[in-house]
Amino acid sequence: MALARQLRLLSLATRLLLAPQRDLTSRGPDEPLPVVRIPRGLQRRQEQRQSGQRSPLRPVLVRPGPLLISARRPELNQPARQTLGRWEAAPLVSRGWKHRRARQDYFSIERAQHEAPALRNLSSKGSFADLGLEPRVLSALQEAAPEVVRPTTVQSSTIPPLLRGRHILCAAETGSGKTLGYMLPLLQRLLGQPSLYTSRIPAPRGLVLVPSRELAEQVRAVAQPLGSSLGLRVQELGGGHGMSRVRLQLSKHPPAEVLVATPGALWKALKGQLISLAQLSFLVLDEVDTLLDESFLELVDYILEKSHIAEGPADLKDPFNPKAQLVLVGATFPEGVGQLLSKVASLDSLTTITSSKLHCIMPHVKQTFMRLKGAEKVTELVQILKQHDRAHRTGSTGTVLVFCNSSSTVNWLGYILDDHKIQHLRLQGQMPASMRAGIFQSFQKGSRDILLCTDIASRGLDSTQVELVINYDFPLTLQDYIHRAGRVGRVGSEVPGTVISFVTHPWDVSLVQKIELAARRRRSLPGLGSSLWLPLPLLHLVTAMSSTEGVEKHR
Repeated sequence: MALARQLRLLSLATRLLLAPQRDLTSRGPDEPLPVVRIPRGLQRRQEQRQSGQRSPLRPVLVRPGPLLISARRPELNQPARQTLGRWEAAPLVSRGWKHRRARQDYFSIERAQHEAPALRNLSSKGSFADLGLEPRVLSALQEAAPEVVRPTTVQSSTIPPLLRGRHILCAAETGSGKTLGYMLPLLQRLLGQPSLYTSRIPAPRGLVLVPSRELAEQVRAVAQPLGSSLGLRVQELGGGHGMSRVRLQLSKHPPAEVLVATPGALWKALKGQLISLAQLSFLVLDEVDTLLDESFLELVDYILEKSHIAEGPADLKDPFNPKAQLVLVGATFPEGVGQLLSKVASLDSLTTITSSKLHCIMPHVKQTFMRLKGAEKVTELVQILKQHDRAHRTGSTGTVLVFCNSSSTVNWLGYILDDHKIQHLRLQGQMPASMRAGIFQSFQKGSRDILLCTDIASRGLDSTQVELVINYDFPLTLQDYIHRAGRVGRVGSEVPGTVISFVTHPWDVSLVQKIELAARRRRSLPGLGSSLWLPLPLLHLVTAMSSTEGVEKHR
């Protein structure tokens, strides 16, 4: 039985094999034979393989002139004079970076100009006196910051409506002069109103809310010299301490007219009835996109409930019933922030001031992206830092910021740099407040050239001495990338800025592709450009500024 089955299978296979031959032999002599077409590329490679020749190199057409995008593969370069259309296909270098074979590939967004855009837009005729500031405030500014001669575009657009009592939403790039833009009107408003302090607990008339202790120290350093010249006391209230330390901070000094505080510390002071906001006349939320994040939103909401926000300029004229003028300041406004802002103030009372270059790639900073394996990042970082150290010994160079996404990575990377005898400082959020105090100020003063840090050093901090930013861990969002890159190329910097980013994970590649596409098309980064307007249809757009940078050394 089994033998019969094998014979039937053998005869079937024989018929199938001989069928094409019978079909060919049955054709007539005039009938054409079937044609098998071989692709020319396959045929050419087969001929080269047989002849032992290598494929000739494909010629690359290089256009003369400076480049906007320079890549390891020259055919993907883009000249500076070429701009891709909105619907034109872009030959992205990072298109295939999610494949492991893309390792060691890289590209750079070159400098389109050598100076900060704000330096091109500063008017030689404009002055702070033309903005409506009083002589007392002008003389205090001259005494505290003599290097600040003319207002930046942000300051010229922000100060006049603030002096008229308008609520302001200022959206401008890092280093554009926003701090001085709201601090001068704040001090002038306090000078024009009498102090009605009758409470036993401190009741500041001006409040600046910031997301980090380091930024609070910096804003206090800007406001204190100005306030001292005007007879106004400025106090800082930083977080990271218990209730007893907050009580000690408030009782150690006389009550201040201007308070610079973090949400956590101010929340503790309000809960413990150590401070009152009943006399508040001026409220600033600096880095508002961070303050409205989930980690701060509940605290900020409680603080706003304790503040009496004016509905309009008319409510600010009664000195015996003080209401707060509101200022919202930020460098990035991701999607959804507009809906949160509607909970803070009446939308039709907000005056929006924004920059036409908001959320765009900075044109005066070189930005390099390197596709690496995770195990290769340490070697690459050590090599870059040693090259910088050799350059620092031979000539004058700036300092280096190395960003990581977690506190544990900062500590682990610090141990590796210690093994390589590379001196550095560390700054991360899990440090005790006593250790964090003064670390960034020491870095600014030049005690060390390298600072390992998390994103707490990326928001609002002035860093005119920084020459190089290294994203050891690529940022998780585009707004984080904007803030990190904003630490270099600031007005007042004596060295050109450079950003180097290590790209490792697939989600990193997705963000890099968005950045590269925005750079090639010279457009704002996606998800940030229009989100400021869509959720807020009632906002009144006052001006669209052409400046992207511009600030004094004392931001």
